[in-house]
Amino acid sequence: MSSPKALVAEFTALPGEEETVAELLAGLAELVRAEPGCLEFAPHRLAEEPSRFFVYEVYRDGDAFAAHLAAPYGLEFNTRLVPLIVEDGSQLTMLRSLRG
Repeated sequence: MSSPKALVAEFTALPGEEETVAELLAGLAELVRAEPGCLEFAPHRLAEEPSRFFVYEVYRDGDAFAAHLAAPYGLEFNTRLVPLIVEDGSQLTMLRSLRG
């Protein structure tokens, strides 16, 4: 059995675009949480810097993560997100559990 895939996605909204990014992310969260292989999709904002967004994501396995990446609404989200953020796209950091 393959292990869950966990990651953090990070991005920074451009000045004045913070609420647009938050709304866009809320809409994506609904869709991603409905994916059969999604175990966790938890968007957050940095308390001290509300333009910074962090999303903690966990998928059942590599196949579930690949299905997530292939979902058409993900491409639409990223296309709409890029002009609203500082970075060229979400910055992904893959995580490895300490549980083994």
